[in-house]
Amino acid sequence: MSKAFTDEEAGEDAPIVRARPPLPPGVPNYVTREGLARLRAELEELAAERARLSALANDKERARELGALGARRTALEERIATAELAPPPESLDVVRFGARVTVSGAEGDRRYEIVGVDEADPARGKIAFTSPLARSLLGRTAGETVSLRTPRGREVVEISAVAYGE
Repeated sequence: MSKAFTDEEAGEDAPIVRARPPLPPGVPNYVTREGLARLRAELEELAAERARLSALANDKERARELGALGARRTALEERIATAELAPPPESLDVVRFGARVTVSGAEGDRRYEIVGVDEADPARGKIAFTSPLARSLLGRTAGETVSLRTPRGREVVEISAVAYGE
């Protein structure tokens, strides 16, 4: 049988496409204005990347890379199409999507911003609204004590500040 009719090399050449962070079924794809702008900028970057990849001389490599890029673009376009700017909070005292929350505990003060799943960057204090940490803070106000589940175990913290905007 001709190699053209076999699939023996497909596994070794299949590109790995990093999946976007999942959204639980039925949960809106809330984003901040900044997050939506970043998603749109990422889409523009993919268009520029497509132009670069189209110039690759190796047909097999070009097809593989363009296939991976197409999968990334499709997932990104779906996220943009389903993105909803989170409604403004009814009260600036209550932790909601978009809040910057400062908590104080045994480990000192920490600040978190509650953002969309595509915006999350825990190293920078940006946590997805679907994360266990964000869910334990949502609906609370400054002065409340919250028990958080951390890698080190349970930690009791006090919400010392809630802020919105820049």
